[in-house]
Parts: sequence; structure tokens; C-alpha cells
Amino acid sequence: MKVALLLSGGMDSLSLAWWKRPDLAFTLNYGQLAAQAEIAASRAICERLKIPHQVVEIDCRDLGSGDMAGRNADGLAPASDWWPYRNQMLVTLAAMKAISYGVTHLWLGTVKSDAFHRDGSSEFMSAISHLLSLQEGGMVVEAPAIELSTAELVRVSGIPSGFLAWAHSCHKADVPCGNCRGCNKYFEVFEEVGYDLDRPG
Repeated sequence: MKVALLLSGGMDSLSLAWWKRPDLAFTLNYGQLAAQAEIAASRAICERLKIPHQVVEIDCRDLGSGDMAGRNADGLAPASDWWPYRNQMLVTLAAMKAISYGVTHLWLGTVKSDAFHRDGSSEFMSAISHLLSLQEGGMVVEAPAIELSTAELVRVSGIPSGFLAWAHSCHKADVPCGNCRGCNKYFEVFEEVGYDLDRPG
């Protein structure tokens, strides 16, 4: 078994990397506005944990919508950060790269609250895993933290606050905007877990 993590540089995937220590990690620059900050956060945690890290670059911004693509979300959007079929795209692109490394299991940093979007649900995870298993390589897609909230994941992972602070959650820019859903989550989780941003541990 060889495990790769789809590492976005956000709180969930950084905590999952700290907790589970995958064999390698992939970060995708698919045209999202915060790509460089996400790559930097991912690279930093991988260097700390000595996890081999690969960056995959392919510009899909013309296919995106919402905060991450720098435009208004499409009409069907349940939230301002909705990018249609994003997780399906990310899993496919990561798997296309991962198969050349002999990866058998691809992990996603999906948590309980991600079920707000259909591609963050348990049903989606089962379906996308089944789809990949039908193809060459028989890769399995798993979300080890899907039954946990982000705060619960942070606690169970044991990630120190100083390393969690490296996470980049902003949807709109490389420098946190402070008012998008990603930035709000970042501050809410620090408060819920009881970590002090001014005194990282």
C-alpha cells in the first residue's frame, strides 16, 4: 500500500498530514487565486514531516466560478466559494500524477462540514473511489477525517498551533483577506480549539 495525500495547504489537509503521515503529497495549482500561498503552506509542512511533495500545475480557472476563481459564483452555487465539479477535477488530476508513483490510496482532507457541498459527502467519496477502482491501477480514494469536524481533526491530529498557523485558508488571495468563508473558518477553528494565534505553540 502506498498512500498519497491531496494537500491543499488548508487546516484540514495540514492536520491530516500531521496525523497520518502519508508516503507523499500532491498540491495542485489549478488556477485558484491563492495557489502560491497554498503551495508554500503545503511545502512547509512536508519539509517539517519529511514527506516528499509534488506540485502539479494546470490552469483550469476558465472553468471555475466563485471566490477561488475571482468571479461571481454560478447560478446553482450554494455558497460564494462554489467551483463546479472541483473535487472531481482535483481527484482526477492528482490520480493522473499519483499513478506514476505507484500510489494505491489517495487521501483527501475532507471533513464533516464539507458535506455542505455534494462533492464533500460520503456518497461522493464512495462514488469517486469506485470510479477510480474500475480503471488501471485500481486506486482507492479515502477521506480519513470525514466523520470529524475541523476542530476535532485538529485535536486528534495533535498538530501544534504553530504548525497549524501555517495553513492558508483564504479563497481570494495569497494574503488572507479576512472576510471570506475560508478566512472565517480559520479564525473560528483557532478559537474553538483554544489555540492562541498571538502565541503559537
